[in-house]
Amino acid sequence: MLEASYKMDFNEKKGFICDMDGVIYHGNRILPGVAEFIQWLHEEEKEYLFLTNNSGYTPRELNQKLARMGLDVPEEHFYTSALATAAFLKEQAPGCSVFAIGEAGLLNALYDAGLTMNDVNPDYVVVGEGRTYSLDTLTKATNLVMAGAKLIGANSDVSGPIENGIAPACRALIAPIEMATGKQAYFCGKPNPLMMRTGLRMLHCHSAEAVMVGDRMDTDVISGLESGMSTVLVLSGVSTRETLQTYAYRPSIVLDGVGDIPALAKAAKEK
Repeated sequence: MLEASYKMDFNEKKGFICDMDGVIYHGNRILPGVAEFIQWLHEEEKEYLFLTNNSGYTPRELNQKLARMGLDVPEEHFYTSALATAAFLKEQAPGCSVFAIGEAGLLNALYDAGLTMNDVNPDYVVVGEGRTYSLDTLTKATNLVMAGAKLIGANSDVSGPIENGIAPACRALIAPIEMATGKQAYFCGKPNPLMMRTGLRMLHCHSAEAVMVGDRMDTDVISGLESGMSTVLVLSGVSTRETLQTYAYRPSIVLDGVGDIPALAKAAKEK
């Protein structure tokens, strides 16, 4: 636990929006204190949502992934950048067509939003993380954008934590298309306020009653801050105290991991 002089009482907060990669797990390894944190959320009847910029998984797959780690989190507690991207496109251009690079989470979300796949003259090129990313798909996407398709990124993360280091994420994967075409992508995931507002609506919470918990200053903390929420930076993912110093803004509190939240809440009750 890194800051004893915390600026909020977690007991008073009604809703918690939590990032996943680097907060709940690294790859297929659950992080310390996560089980205690989820148990506390249930016991205290808090509203909570796991909000991930990873576009590769569907809510059902995330439910099953956590189940394999021994955690029971129902599907309705997940919201992904893939769902945010599909919702944005459905609102902007109902029934449009897309050329998508990504995994099942992104493709399913696009299909469910009534969008169609098109590799000839799509309205949009949509890029998320995925093992299907290759020079061939990159070249195809580049030429479709040059021909007039608008470029959309599921999220703006440059990298994400994995069990043995980091992996390039959507922002890094879409950069070659931007550089080759001279076109800038629009990103739908955090810190896009559209995604955060959707999360708050799902929690039935006002921003002042909610907390954003994440491991990144440039997506998690900034998105919570700009949405009017209290913010928790955990150092279990990509951020360190050194990277914290490079930003002009600050989280409400810095903790080692989410397991510190129930401990602080209990300490506050005992005062």
